[in-house]
Amino acid sequence: MILDRKKIVRRLSLINLLALLLVISATERVSAQGKLVVAIQPSVSSDEMLKKAQPLEKFLRDGLGGKTDVQVYVPSSFAAVVESLRFGHAQVAFMSAWPAQLAVRLGGAEVPLAEVRQVVIGKEKKEAPYYFSYWVVLPNSPYQNLQSLKGKAVCFPSPISTSGYVAPMGRLAELNLIQTMQGKEADPKTFFKEVLFGGGYGQCWQALKQGQVDATVTAGDIPEKLYNEVISSTRTIEQQGPIPSHAVVVSKELKDPLRSRTIQTITKLGEPQHRDLMRSFISSIFVGFKPTTADEHLGSLNNYLKLVGLKYTERL
Repeated sequence: MILDRKKIVRRLSLINLLALLLVISATERVSAQGKLVVAIQPSVSSDEMLKKAQPLEKFLRDGLGGKTDVQVYVPSSFAAVVESLRFGHAQVAFMSAWPAQLAVRLGGAEVPLAEVRQVVIGKEKKEAPYYFSYWVVLPNSPYQNLQSLKGKAVCFPSPISTSGYVAPMGRLAELNLIQTMQGKEADPKTFFKEVLFGGGYGQCWQALKQGQVDATVTAGDIPEKLYNEVISSTRTIEQQGPIPSHAVVVSKELKDPLRSRTIQTITKLGEPQHRDLMRSFISSIFVGFKPTTADEHLGSLNNYLKLVGLKYTERL
Protein backbone atom coordinates (compact mmCIF):
# COMPACT_ATOMS: atom_id res chain seq x y z
CA MET A 1 0.00 0.00 0.00
CA ILE A 2 1.37 3.42 -0.97
CA LEU A 3 1.14 5.92 1.89
CA ASP A 4 0.44 9.66 1.76
CA ARG A 5 3.22 11.82 3.21
CA LYS A 6 0.93 14.17 5.16
CA LYS A 7 -0.87 11.25 6.79
CA ILE A 8 2.50 9.72 7.71
CA VAL A 9 3.66 12.95 9.33
CA ARG A 10 0.43 13.43 11.30
CA ARG A 11 0.50 9.84 12.50
CA LEU A 12 4.17 10.08 13.48
CA SER A 13 3.58 13.33 15.37
CA LEU A 14 0.94 11.75 17.64
CA ILE A 15 2.95 8.56 18.17
CA ASN A 16 6.09 10.55 18.91
CA LEU A 17 4.33 12.73 21.50
CA LEU A 18 2.90 9.74 23.34
CA ALA A 19 6.22 7.90 23.22
CA LEU A 20 8.09 10.94 24.51
CA LEU A 21 5.74 11.27 27.50
CA LEU A 22 6.22 7.59 28.31
CA VAL A 23 10.01 7.66 28.15
CA ILE A 24 10.23 10.85 30.23
CA SER A 25 7.86 9.42 32.84
CA ALA A 26 9.88 6.21 33.05
CA THR A 27 13.31 7.76 33.22
CA GLU A 28 12.44 10.54 35.66
CA ARG A 29 11.71 7.89 38.27
CA VAL A 30 15.33 6.76 38.16
CA SER A 31 18.25 8.59 39.67
CA ALA A 32 21.06 9.16 37.18
CA GLN A 33 23.70 8.64 39.86
CA GLY A 34 25.47 5.31 39.40
CA LYS A 35 23.21 4.49 36.48
CA LEU A 36 23.68 4.34 32.72
CA VAL A 37 20.49 4.66 30.69
CA VAL A 38 20.83 3.40 27.11
CA ALA A 39 18.14 4.29 24.56
CA ILE A 40 17.82 2.12 21.47
CA GLN A 41 16.05 3.29 18.34
CA PRO A 42 13.12 0.92 17.78
CA SER A 43 13.05 -1.48 14.84
CA VAL A 44 10.48 -4.00 16.14
CA SER A 45 8.07 -3.87 19.08
CA SER A 46 9.50 -2.39 22.29
CA ASP A 47 8.66 -5.51 24.32
CA GLU A 48 10.48 -7.75 21.86
CA MET A 49 13.52 -5.47 21.76
CA LEU A 50 13.70 -5.14 25.54
CA LYS A 51 13.74 -8.93 25.87
CA LYS A 52 16.56 -9.17 23.36
CA ALA A 53 18.37 -6.30 25.08
CA GLN A 54 18.88 -8.19 28.34
CA PRO A 55 22.19 -9.80 27.23
CA LEU A 56 23.42 -6.37 26.13
CA GLU A 57 22.53 -4.90 29.51
CA LYS A 58 24.55 -7.62 31.21
CA PHE A 59 27.48 -7.15 28.79
CA LEU A 60 27.62 -3.41 29.47
CA ARG A 61 27.19 -3.86 33.22
CA ASP A 62 29.97 -6.43 33.37
CA GLY A 63 32.20 -4.32 31.13
CA LEU A 64 31.76 -1.37 33.47
CA GLY A 65 32.89 -3.44 36.45
CA GLY A 66 29.49 -4.47 37.74
CA LYS A 67 29.05 -1.33 39.82
CA THR A 68 27.07 0.72 37.31
CA ASP A 69 23.39 -0.10 36.96
CA VAL A 70 22.73 -0.31 33.21
CA GLN A 71 19.17 0.08 31.98
CA VAL A 72 18.05 -0.17 28.35
CA TYR A 73 15.00 1.75 27.14
CA VAL A 74 13.33 1.18 23.79
CA PRO A 75 10.98 4.10 23.04
CA SER A 76 8.43 3.52 20.31
CA SER A 77 9.71 6.29 18.02
CA PHE A 78 12.81 7.96 16.62
CA ALA A 79 11.82 11.26 18.21
CA ALA A 80 11.58 9.91 21.74
CA VAL A 81 15.18 8.66 21.51
CA VAL A 82 16.33 12.13 20.44
CA GLU A 83 14.39 13.79 23.24
CA SER A 84 15.60 11.35 25.89
CA LEU A 85 19.19 12.38 25.06
CA ARG A 86 18.30 16.02 24.70
CA PHE A 87 16.77 16.31 28.15
CA GLY A 88 19.16 13.98 29.97
CA HIS A 89 16.81 11.04 30.44
CA ALA A 90 19.33 8.78 28.67
CA GLN A 91 23.10 9.06 28.49
CA VAL A 92 23.78 6.80 25.48
CA ALA A 93 21.80 5.89 22.37
CA PHE A 94 22.16 3.59 19.38
CA MET A 95 20.49 5.44 16.50
CA SER A 96 20.42 6.09 12.77
CA ALA A 97 22.03 9.09 11.09
CA TRP A 98 19.23 11.67 10.88
CA PRO A 99 18.08 11.27 14.52
CA ALA A 100 21.76 11.32 15.55
CA GLN A 101 22.19 14.60 13.69
CA LEU A 102 19.20 16.02 15.56
CA ALA A 103 20.56 14.89 18.93
CA VAL A 104 23.81 16.69 18.12
CA ARG A 105 22.17 19.84 16.80
CA LEU A 106 19.37 20.17 19.33
CA GLY A 107 20.93 18.65 22.42
CA GLY A 108 24.67 19.13 22.05
CA ALA A 109 25.23 15.35 22.01
CA GLU A 110 28.41 13.76 20.68
CA VAL A 111 29.06 10.94 18.21
CA PRO A 112 32.14 9.01 19.38
CA LEU A 113 31.48 5.82 17.40
CA ALA A 114 30.17 5.01 13.92
CA GLU A 115 28.77 1.59 13.14
CA VAL A 116 30.76 -0.40 10.59
CA ARG A 117 28.46 -2.68 8.62
CA GLN A 118 28.48 -5.13 5.75
CA VAL A 119 27.06 -3.07 2.91
CA VAL A 120 26.96 -3.31 -0.87
CA ILE A 121 28.52 -0.48 -2.82
CA GLY A 122 27.70 -0.94 -6.49
CA LYS A 123 28.09 -4.70 -6.82
CA GLU A 124 30.84 -5.11 -4.23
CA LYS A 125 30.35 -6.11 -0.59
CA LYS A 126 32.33 -3.96 1.82
CA GLU A 127 32.72 -3.30 5.52
CA ALA A 128 32.26 0.44 5.97
CA PRO A 129 30.64 3.13 8.15
CA TYR A 130 28.89 4.50 5.08
CA TYR A 131 27.01 3.36 1.98
CA PHE A 132 25.23 4.76 -1.10
CA SER A 133 21.70 4.82 -2.44
CA TYR A 134 20.67 4.66 -6.09
CA TRP A 135 17.98 5.94 -8.42
CA VAL A 136 16.84 3.03 -10.59
CA VAL A 137 14.52 2.51 -13.56
CA LEU A 138 13.42 -0.62 -15.41
CA PRO A 139 15.89 -1.88 -18.06
CA ASN A 140 13.69 -0.87 -21.00
CA SER A 141 12.92 2.55 -19.56
CA PRO A 142 13.60 5.54 -21.87
CA TYR A 143 14.94 7.58 -18.93
CA GLN A 144 18.73 7.89 -18.87
CA ASN A 145 19.31 10.33 -15.99
CA LEU A 146 17.51 12.28 -13.28
CA GLN A 147 17.00 15.24 -15.58
CA SER A 148 14.83 13.10 -17.87
CA LEU A 149 12.46 12.26 -14.99
CA LYS A 150 11.01 15.76 -14.89
CA GLY A 151 7.22 15.50 -14.79
CA LYS A 152 7.30 11.74 -14.12
CA ALA A 153 6.19 9.57 -11.18
CA VAL A 154 8.60 8.33 -8.50
CA CYS A 155 8.45 6.37 -5.25
CA PHE A 156 10.41 7.22 -2.09
CA PRO A 157 10.53 4.60 0.67
CA SER A 158 9.80 7.04 3.52
CA PRO A 159 9.84 10.78 4.23
CA ILE A 160 12.07 10.16 7.28
CA SER A 161 14.61 7.92 5.54
CA THR A 162 18.17 9.25 5.24
CA SER A 163 19.10 7.05 2.28
CA GLY A 164 15.61 6.85 0.78
CA TYR A 165 14.62 10.50 0.92
CA VAL A 166 17.15 12.98 2.38
CA ALA A 167 20.09 11.91 0.21
CA PRO A 168 18.05 11.47 -3.02
CA MET A 169 16.50 14.90 -2.49
CA GLY A 170 19.95 16.28 -1.80
CA ARG A 171 21.21 14.88 -5.07
CA LEU A 172 18.34 16.54 -6.93
CA ALA A 173 19.40 19.84 -5.33
CA GLU A 174 23.06 19.27 -6.21
CA LEU A 175 22.01 18.91 -9.85
CA ASN A 176 19.86 22.06 -9.57
CA LEU A 177 16.72 20.09 -10.39
CA ILE A 178 14.93 21.34 -7.29
CA GLN A 179 15.40 24.55 -5.35
CA THR A 180 14.83 25.42 -1.71
CA MET A 181 13.42 28.73 -0.57
CA GLN A 182 14.89 30.01 2.68
CA GLY A 183 13.03 28.63 5.67
CA LYS A 184 11.07 26.09 3.64
CA GLU A 185 11.55 22.42 2.82
CA ALA A 186 12.30 21.41 -0.75
CA ASP A 187 9.25 19.92 -2.43
CA PRO A 188 9.82 16.99 -4.81
CA LYS A 189 6.53 17.83 -6.53
CA THR A 190 8.17 20.92 -8.04
CA PHE A 191 10.08 18.49 -10.27
CA PHE A 192 8.08 15.25 -10.37
CA LYS A 193 4.44 15.05 -11.42
CA GLU A 194 3.61 12.37 -8.88
CA VAL A 195 5.42 11.47 -5.64
CA LEU A 196 4.55 8.32 -3.71
CA PHE A 197 5.83 7.14 -0.32
CA GLY A 198 5.78 3.37 -0.32
CA GLY A 199 6.58 2.67 3.32
CA GLY A 200 9.75 0.73 2.49
CA TYR A 201 12.24 -0.20 -0.22
CA GLY A 202 10.43 -3.43 -1.03
CA GLN A 203 7.12 -1.63 -1.54
CA CYS A 204 8.71 0.93 -3.86
CA TRP A 205 10.32 -1.87 -5.85
CA GLN A 206 6.90 -3.45 -6.30
CA ALA A 207 5.48 -0.09 -7.42
CA LEU A 208 8.21 0.18 -10.06
CA LYS A 209 7.71 -3.38 -11.30
CA GLN A 210 3.96 -2.87 -11.57
CA GLY A 211 4.34 0.31 -13.58
CA GLN A 212 2.91 2.61 -10.92
CA VAL A 213 6.02 4.81 -11.05
CA ASP A 214 8.80 5.57 -13.52
CA ALA A 215 11.68 5.40 -11.01
CA THR A 216 12.49 4.60 -7.40
CA VAL A 217 15.37 4.48 -4.93
CA THR A 218 17.27 1.54 -3.46
CA ALA A 219 20.14 1.48 -0.97
CA GLY A 220 23.24 -0.54 -0.15
CA ASP A 221 22.23 -1.26 3.45
CA ILE A 222 18.94 -3.05 2.76
CA PRO A 223 18.79 -6.86 2.93
CA GLU A 224 21.27 -8.23 0.40
CA LYS A 225 18.70 -10.47 -1.29
CA LEU A 226 16.38 -7.52 -1.98
CA TYR A 227 19.26 -5.29 -3.07
CA ASN A 228 20.57 -7.87 -5.55
CA GLU A 229 17.08 -8.46 -6.92
CA VAL A 230 16.54 -4.76 -7.54
CA ILE A 231 19.99 -4.04 -8.96
CA SER A 232 19.93 -7.07 -11.28
CA SER A 233 16.46 -6.16 -12.57
CA THR A 234 16.93 -2.42 -13.08
CA ARG A 235 19.24 0.19 -14.54
CA THR A 236 20.93 2.72 -12.24
CA ILE A 237 20.71 6.29 -13.49
CA GLU A 238 22.16 8.15 -10.47
CA GLN A 239 23.66 7.60 -7.04
CA GLN A 240 24.10 9.66 -3.88
CA GLY A 241 26.39 9.38 -0.91
CA PRO A 242 28.37 8.55 1.06
CA ILE A 243 25.50 8.16 3.50
CA PRO A 244 26.48 7.72 7.16
CA SER A 245 25.65 4.48 8.93
CA HIS A 246 24.07 4.23 12.37
CA ALA A 247 26.00 5.69 15.29
CA VAL A 248 26.53 5.59 19.02
CA VAL A 249 25.49 8.94 20.47
CA VAL A 250 26.33 10.13 23.99
CA SER A 251 24.68 12.90 25.98
CA LYS A 252 26.70 15.96 26.97
CA GLU A 253 25.76 15.02 30.55
CA LEU A 254 27.84 11.81 30.43
CA LYS A 255 31.19 12.69 31.99
CA ASP A 256 34.48 10.91 32.46
CA PRO A 257 35.49 8.46 33.74
CA LEU A 258 32.14 6.77 33.00
CA ARG A 259 32.05 8.25 29.50
CA SER A 260 35.40 6.76 28.45
CA ARG A 261 34.69 3.43 30.11
CA THR A 262 31.30 3.21 28.38
CA ILE A 263 32.77 3.92 24.93
CA GLN A 264 35.53 1.35 25.50
CA THR A 265 32.98 -1.26 26.55
CA ILE A 266 30.67 -0.59 23.60
CA THR A 267 33.63 -0.82 21.21
CA LYS A 268 34.23 -4.39 22.41
CA LEU A 269 30.87 -5.36 20.89
CA GLY A 270 32.76 -5.44 17.58
CA GLU A 271 34.87 -8.39 18.70
CA PRO A 272 33.75 -11.52 16.81
CA GLN A 273 32.53 -13.34 19.92
CA HIS A 274 30.26 -10.42 20.90
CA ARG A 275 28.85 -9.26 17.54
CA ASP A 276 25.64 -11.25 17.88
CA LEU A 277 24.62 -8.99 20.77
CA MET A 278 24.27 -6.18 18.21
CA ARG A 279 23.13 -8.28 15.27
CA SER A 280 20.25 -9.90 17.11
CA PHE A 281 18.24 -6.73 17.59
CA ILE A 282 20.05 -3.55 16.50
CA SER A 283 21.72 -4.26 13.15
CA SER A 284 21.90 -7.63 11.41
CA ILE A 285 24.82 -6.44 9.23
CA PHE A 286 26.90 -5.10 12.13
CA VAL A 287 30.67 -5.69 12.04
CA GLY A 288 32.14 -3.26 14.53
CA PHE A 289 32.66 0.38 15.48
CA LYS A 290 34.94 3.09 14.15
CA PRO A 291 35.99 6.06 16.34
CA THR A 292 34.63 9.26 14.84
CA THR A 293 33.12 12.66 15.53
CA ALA A 294 29.80 14.22 14.60
CA ASP A 295 31.44 16.46 12.00
CA GLU A 296 33.30 13.56 10.39
CA HIS A 297 30.50 11.00 10.38
CA LEU A 298 27.53 13.24 9.67
CA GLY A 299 29.19 15.70 7.30
CA SER A 300 27.54 14.46 4.10
CA LEU A 301 24.13 14.30 5.79
CA ASN A 302 24.52 17.86 7.08
CA ASN A 303 25.28 18.96 3.53
CA TYR A 304 22.18 17.27 2.12
CA LEU A 305 19.97 18.74 4.85
CA LYS A 306 21.37 22.20 4.18
CA LEU A 307 20.64 21.82 0.46
CA VAL A 308 17.01 20.77 0.88
CA GLY A 309 16.03 22.30 4.22
CA LEU A 310 14.29 19.18 5.53
CA LYS A 311 13.26 19.62 9.16
CA TYR A 312 12.78 16.44 11.15
CA THR A 313 12.08 18.71 14.14
CA GLU A 314 8.57 19.27 12.79
CA ARG A 315 7.93 15.57 13.37
CA LEU A 316 9.19 15.50 16.97
